Amino acid sequence: MKVPERIDHIAIIVRDLEQALLFYRDMLGIVPREMKDVPSEQVRIAFLPMGGPNGSEIELLQPMTSDSSLAKFLEKRGEGMHHICLQVDNIDTALRDLQAQGASVLDEQPRIAAEGRAIFLHPKGTHGVLLELLEKSE
Repeated sequence: MKVPERIDHIAIIVRDLEQALLFYRDMLGIVPREMKDVPSEQVRIAFLPMGGPNGSEIELLQPMTSDSSLAKFLEKRGEGMHHICLQVDNIDTALRDLQAQGASVLDEQPRIAAEGRAIFLHPKGTHGVLLELLEKSE
């Protein structure tokens, strides 16, 4: 697998997106570039740009339903860091290479993500961090 290109985003799970924005937007001054509902993942996202045009982002995640995997994560662990996302140029190659090396991949196929196609790696194999690999859409 080719080395990931950059940290795309760090995702923080929150109970209330508007409440979280009172801190990130109003206190820190980080204005969301976009807010988006992703029904397929049952999540509402605020994208907070950091570091200029090709900078990384903070992604605030709010579960849209009480029975989603994100809602269960929130209930079990509370608010805080959910995952780190690394950008790759080819998600299919990354998935194939990681599976061949025995990595604990949570996805059998890339899933449709908010900004492209992605896979997740289990925290047990990444030293305690849920890791997302993302191939961004053009």
